Amino acid sequence: MLEKTTRLNMLYDFYAPLLTDKQKDYLEMYYLEDYSLGEIANISNVSRQAIYDNIRRTEKVLESYEEKLHLYKKFTCRQKGFADLKTSISNQADVESVLLIVKQLENID
Repeated sequence: MLEKTTRLNMLYDFYAPLLTDKQKDYLEMYYLEDYSLGEIANISNVSRQAIYDNIRRTEKVLESYEEKLHLYKKFTCRQKGFADLKTSISNQADVESVLLIVKQLENID
């Protein structure tokens, strides 16, 4: 569950500008502020089921954006590449190894 929450928070960070205000509000309350579905329903004056359905649909929208744009995937590849680069430099790896990592970073996009 924690992995799913972390992934959705990251997808939200990348794709929030593409969501409606209602989608953003519900996701922020549910994932970022840890409100229950019932609490969100009370605040929004709609049914708990409506909140649940909206959140699930929005999760699918975020996953759809990621399938098309790959921003999260590219971000994680870059983070791994930079970590590998730091490790190689701190271990005084040969120049060819460092250049290979830089080349991989350049080719992410």
